[in-house]
Amino acid sequence: VTSQLKLVEECGFPSLFLSSHSLLRLYFLLSLFRYLFALQIKRDLAEERLTCSDNTAALLISHLLQSEIGDFDESEDREHLKGNRYLPNQERIQGKILEFHRKHVGQTPAESDFQVLEIARKLEMYGIRFHLASDREGTKINLAVSHMGVLVFQGNTKINTFNWSKVRKLSFKRKRFLIKLHPEVCGPYQDTLEFLLGSRDECKNFWKICVEYHTFFRLFDQPKPKAKAVFFSRGSSFRYSGRTQKQLVDYIKDSGMKKTPYESTYIVIPIDQFLFFQRYPTDKAYFIAKEILATERTYLKDLEVITVWFRSAVIKENAMPEGLMTLLFSNIDPIYEFHRGFLKEIEQRLSLWEGKTNAHVKGDYQRIGDVMLRNMRTLKEFTSYLQKHDEVLTELEKATKRLKKLEMVYKEFELQKVCYLPLNTFLLKPIQRLMHYKLILGRLCKHYTAEHRDFADCRNALKEVTEMTSQLQHSLIRLENFQKLTELQHDLIGIDNLTAPGREFIREGCLYKLTKKGLQQRMFFLFSDMLLYTSKGVTGTNQFKIHGHLPLHGMLVEESENEWAVPHCFTIYSAQKTIVVAASTRLEMGKWMEDLNMAIEMAKKSTEKSDIFLKPLPNSPPPGSSDEVSLEQESEDDIHSSRSSLDRQSHHRANTTMHVCWYRNTSVSMADHSVAVENQLSGYLLRKFKNSNGWQKLWVVFTNFCLFFYKTHQDDYPLASLPLLGYVVSSPVEADGIQKDYVFKLQFKSHVYFFRAESKYTFERWMEVIKRATSSPARSSLLLPKDEKDRHTD
Repeated sequence: VTSQLKLVEECGFPSLFLSSHSLLRLYFLLSLFRYLFALQIKRDLAEERLTCSDNTAALLISHLLQSEIGDFDESEDREHLKGNRYLPNQERIQGKILEFHRKHVGQTPAESDFQVLEIARKLEMYGIRFHLASDREGTKINLAVSHMGVLVFQGNTKINTFNWSKVRKLSFKRKRFLIKLHPEVCGPYQDTLEFLLGSRDECKNFWKICVEYHTFFRLFDQPKPKAKAVFFSRGSSFRYSGRTQKQLVDYIKDSGMKKTPYESTYIVIPIDQFLFFQRYPTDKAYFIAKEILATERTYLKDLEVITVWFRSAVIKENAMPEGLMTLLFSNIDPIYEFHRGFLKEIEQRLSLWEGKTNAHVKGDYQRIGDVMLRNMRTLKEFTSYLQKHDEVLTELEKATKRLKKLEMVYKEFELQKVCYLPLNTFLLKPIQRLMHYKLILGRLCKHYTAEHRDFADCRNALKEVTEMTSQLQHSLIRLENFQKLTELQHDLIGIDNLTAPGREFIREGCLYKLTKKGLQQRMFFLFSDMLLYTSKGVTGTNQFKIHGHLPLHGMLVEESENEWAVPHCFTIYSAQKTIVVAASTRLEMGKWMEDLNMAIEMAKKSTEKSDIFLKPLPNSPPPGSSDEVSLEQESEDDIHSSRSSLDRQSHHRANTTMHVCWYRNTSVSMADHSVAVENQLSGYLLRKFKNSNGWQKLWVVFTNFCLFFYKTHQDDYPLASLPLLGYVVSSPVEADGIQKDYVFKLQFKSHVYFFRAESKYTFERWMEVIKRATSSPARSSLLLPKDEKDRHTD
């Protein structure tokens, strides 16, 4: 019934011309449905069948009060609550109920019923009915069924979701309930999942419920009954009867083509409003709202990497201690559930804004500030969870070092396609998302005039999120540094304590070191206390091997290209040794020299000399012992083909910034990483290769200096990736032969790609974020010749 009601509302009226009698009848039916659903929720609350927090329960009851007795009156409210039980032991939250009810003045009963439904549908446990079961290991769990698939709970905490799209077969044998998964999605799971229920009848009943849900939400047509066996049959003959969701959608669409019977009075939609159905809005605010929607979809998928996929991996192998499980998931699960509801609200608002229902006639929904303000205020309640992410990241790293089984699961999970970034990067996303909200709301406030009806809500939402980001800014800086150190710890061979307290990452990149055999390519890493240099391993692990580390105390850096007759060359003097290195460009040399000098000055000012030295791993060769080894260089074509597709996996990911810097002869600083965090974007683009004719529509995500390509925004993992360090973004020239609007061009040497956006605003946003994230600021302008300095500034 819920699905049918939603379809009626979303698909609009059966015709553009609707009789007043039919309109009243439809309105009455929708109101009746809402009222009946509100009564159902009221009963679920009273019978403790609706699991929710005290705040949510109080909010629901306050709307029910508004619907039943009208505007707030404290004495009347207290008297009414004495004689009516909305919730067992409701006295403990009575103060909250009254506080919420005070805010609903002027709200009609119909509006109150609607609010009850809006709140309830966002609850994870709404409509969920538990079925007691146990897994293969005998662990007590609860099974449930929803529109998404089969859900698995430990207590009231959801620990797994088996989506209908991933289920190949549902069956039962006596008390055993079996789920067979599609082979291509068995990554973190075994092929067949088995659960034990209390009895055969309970098992069969749960199987029937699953069959009904699976059929309704996944099949195009209702299944035809099988012919009865002549002699005997095995198994259950139960089949779902009734229309599927697809058939209902088609029915409503088809009914719109039928002529309505003649009646004397009609409501006629003006022709300018009719055109609105055919064209989306062109207001800049609409495209900013679309950006919020697109990036929120990507963000929710990123949270699922932890809450769904990683959780499944560690539960399957029983690899994580219970305390760490609780710390990790109790902090990220509530955030994930909040954003699921938030995303639905944004989707509904954009649907109304685009005119897919009749709500655009009033123009009440061509705004986003009210949605943002309401949810930013709710999000403030999760600040305490976000402040614990520092502890979560630290404890996860400690446990990974201590427990070999967890370390193995961690490494194997990072090789899954769904984990398209280093795993601990996803734990930073919730705080980084707040920074995105702040930037997007800032753009909205600049776009609107002070008189615009959406301005006040946007300004207040910006104020709310600014308060949160101010509280969490220092935590984010510390977390980003710790995340980068742990990432490098995993990617470097020959070190054991890179994440030592007080150490800060500053820059990583490729330089050429002068040796007896000439210039040899090396990967350098600059930290607040030392300079580390490595070479690319010749094994299949894609890791880098340490050759040496130089402390910053007493270090001196001098430009020396005239002395050695090598372009872009400088000398590094340290207490241990002196090395001569060359950068690929003068700009790169300037970046390194400026950061080195800055780090050396910082090290001088430190109160005591750092005694944090790298601890080599057992059986690893001493630093510098293989410094003269000559390494094979890959051709650029090989580099591009091997790095641009996530389908080519090896023991370690090869599309991290470290590897891209190595192959593109460039470097990236921590400042660049911080800027990149602010420049993340998602959306549909048309892509065209240099020598191809057709355009391909793809869902594109830009994050961590890299474009990731998906077929749709619903896909769990990218098809391919394109690291953009070293690429130049520009508009096509006449020679490119691109006769389309809103096209931008990406080029690195002979590699050229064209991308087409849907609007001028979207085109400018893609150009802006790619330029900002791939072009380091010219902080080293003092080291550039005047003509090159002017050119760089331009």
